[in-house]
Amino acid sequence: MAHKHDHDHDHDHEHDYEEIVVLQDEDGNEQECAIYDFELDGQMYAVLFPIHEPDQGGFIYRMETNEDGEEVLLDIEDDEEFERVLAFLETDVMEME
Repeated sequence: MAHKHDHDHDHDHEHDYEEIVVLQDEDGNEQECAIYDFELDGQMYAVLFPIHEPDQGGFIYRMETNEDGEEVLLDIEDDEEFERVLAFLETDVMEME
């Protein structure tokens, strides 16, 4: 399960979204999301923001490369790692405002 990051979209800066992806949940429901990716301590992370439901906030994932060389999104299972990423995001957002 991805950790959720509430993000207020009522400010004046724009995110640099790398791409738009379509996610499908276990019930087959599809949702378009914009990806904001960043590096922290040598590890890549991504926040996915639902395009059609911006008030929902974002979902934070760790980015890894699989054996086929494709980037995949993984849940952040370590609470300390998640808190470190969340603190970085909150600082990053504050600097942009």
